Amino acid sequence: MAFVEFIKPDINIDFVGKMKLAFSISMAMIIITFASIAWHGGLNYGIDFAGGTLIQVKFNVPFTIDKIREAFQPLGIENSIIQQFGPQEIVVRVGEGTTDLKSLSGKVEEKLNNTFGQNAVEMRRVEMVGPKVGKDLTKKALLAIFFSWIGILIYVGFRFEFRYAAGGILALIHDTIITIGAFSLLNKEFDLTIVAALLTIIGYSINDTVVIFDRIRENARKNIKKPLAETINDSINQTLSRTILTAFTVFLVLLSLFFFGGPVIHDFAFALIVGVIVGAYSTVFIASPFVLVWDKWMPSKFRRKK
Repeated sequence: MAFVEFIKPDINIDFVGKMKLAFSISMAMIIITFASIAWHGGLNYGIDFAGGTLIQVKFNVPFTIDKIREAFQPLGIENSIIQQFGPQEIVVRVGEGTTDLKSLSGKVEEKLNNTFGQNAVEMRRVEMVGPKVGKDLTKKALLAIFFSWIGILIYVGFRFEFRYAAGGILALIHDTIITIGAFSLLNKEFDLTIVAALLTIIGYSINDTVVIFDRIRENARKNIKKPLAETINDSINQTLSRTILTAFTVFLVLLSLFFFGGPVIHDFAFALIVGVIVGAYSTVFIASPFVLVWDKWMPSKFRRKK
């Protein structure tokens, strides 16, 4: 029990006083995100969004990427993106899709076996996504994120007040942008799996935020005359132990997935790790302090009564 309350309930860190610094840091990270996306000419979209052909091959012998490109020259796909996928597998992404998947698979297998020896490779997967399908998936992914924000805005606005909903949504947008920024900075592939991770981050982050909002509302009703800045600060401090422990335990699980879950979920786990860290930060420094900013601009009914 002592471990659960390793942060004393009466701790008094001035989170609200650091609001301007936090907002400045967040703005800097958002600017870096957009600058990185512009520098790279957009995100590194996976086949789900960009369209094209994906080929996954398992090697039974040692190989090098340069030798693979030499084997692909007669097929005209030597300039495709080749990524190692685990110790013995590669993933090849060809920019232009082809409808003759069986033919392509056979040609790739034949060329690689000729280069590395008979039975040197096993064809694991060959998939094709046309440009129209890629655009449709991109649109649906954006809509999924947008409607998740709208749904949460309605829920939080109904359960609390609109100022809380505005703070919560601002924090979620903040978390989404910065997580995308991490992928852009590292030039990691952005596909439907990462969209799923973003939606997971949105759900996780708003849950943490609602806990603090609930405490702010409870404390505000107990002492209407107390300045809202003090109420928010007290509420964040009172729930700080819960916020840190929740984020830390989830972080440990995600670290295990990242290092031991294999290449299939590597990027998914990475997105969640970034999201959990940024989500814990935004819950404390963005969502709750924004309620104070909103209240100064448009006082709540409790302050108007006062």
